[in-house]
Amino acid sequence: AATNRVDVLDPALLRPGRFDRRVHVPLPDVKGRREILRVHTKKTPLTDDVDLSVVAQSTPGFTGADLENLINEAALIAAREGATSIGMAHCEKARDKVMMGAERKTMIMTEETKKVTAYHEAGHALVGMKIPACDPIHKMTIIPRGSALGVTISLPDEDRLNMSKDFAEGFIAHAMGGRVAEEMIFESITSGASDDINKATEIARKMVCSWGMS
Repeated sequence: AATNRVDVLDPALLRPGRFDRRVHVPLPDVKGRREILRVHTKKTPLTDDVDLSVVAQSTPGFTGADLENLINEAALIAAREGATSIGMAHCEKARDKVMMGAERKTMIMTEETKKVTAYHEAGHALVGMKIPACDPIHKMTIIPRGSALGVTISLPDEDRLNMSKDFAEGFIAHAMGGRVAEEMIFESITSGASDDINKATEIARKMVCSWGMS
């Protein structure tokens, strides 16, 4: 038997003699994700520039099904472009689509909105590059996806099992880099930092209330 909601199982099912051995299957780590990607690309033609280790690094929290979906999306993108094999660019586009939704190419953005978004994302990237505790910056884009007008993606060196105080503070600084850039360049602020503020607030609250870092 298998479940992802063990908290709602009837206690009668868990009595001794029913399911005596329990095996917890966690989300795959970076090595596991790389091996899962190899399985799903075994019969898929890949170009020489595809590095499955980089794809695995950039997909923390992905399940096996998510990774299979990523490869299927990459294959569809490659087919639409008339390619005979999947390249790294196709994998990048597929990952972004799985994580954030499809590109909203028909969305009309004024030049002012594009400019504000560009400076906002550049603020994230610059702070991330300057703070040693932050994960390395991998990609920045102002192509709208889902509800986001732009995004800055970091590439963790490894799956993070513990969060240090330095990294937590760096995460908050990185999250607020976009708002600071808006204030410095335009001497005004927009609602674009709402998600950043939510993420920074969540980490700050955990630092004080759960992790004893206050």
